[in-house]
Amino acid sequence: MNFLPEKLDQYVVEHSQQEPEILRELSKETWQKVLNPRMLSGAFQGRVLSMISKLIQPKSVLEIGTYTGYSAICIAEGLAEGGVIHTLDKNEELEDLQNKYFEKSGYRNQIKQYFGNALEIIPSFETQFDLVFIDADKSNYPNYFHLIIDKMKKGGIILSDNVLWSGKVIEKLNPKDLDTKALLEYNELLNNDNRIETVLLPIRDGLTISRVKS
Repeated sequence: MNFLPEKLDQYVVEHSQQEPEILRELSKETWQKVLNPRMLSGAFQGRVLSMISKLIQPKSVLEIGTYTGYSAICIAEGLAEGGVIHTLDKNEELEDLQNKYFEKSGYRNQIKQYFGNALEIIPSFETQFDLVFIDADKSNYPNYFHLIIDKMKKGGIILSDNVLWSGKVIEKLNPKDLDTKALLEYNELLNNDNRIETVLLPIRDGLTISRVKS
């Protein structure tokens, strides 16, 4: 979802770094072969993720929600030398497509994949993370935060996608809409937890940047 007028949004895209060819290929193949292709980060947001990663130069990254690997490749562009992305997804059927583009990207050896329930996998990590990107099932966003906050390095960054949820966060809540309910809780959690400082950016469907206080 775009919150800017179409012409202004197009101007923003045209005056930002363009999407690398490999990611255009991945995006095209995702739209052709995979269910729910709208789950892709997309070209503009991908460049935002890449830029943030390059500014941070993370050594250790956790991504919750791999999908077809688009965002993992974007983040890998900014990894410090020897840096690693641990990326989690519940759908093993996407592994071959992920691997195809991880190989083509040149970041194959820096991306480690895990399949299964993220709520069960995350506690097994003993790593302290410089950067975490959350882009998975919205109903578990608060649970993911509670699992990762003590695994963050001081000054580490948590990125959270889809936090505006097509504008539903400002509409009257349907009690049966568990995703919106969880995101409302999550946004309040990020805004009020004194361990972090947070800015919510109206980029695409909403991207929150939270910094763990030193």
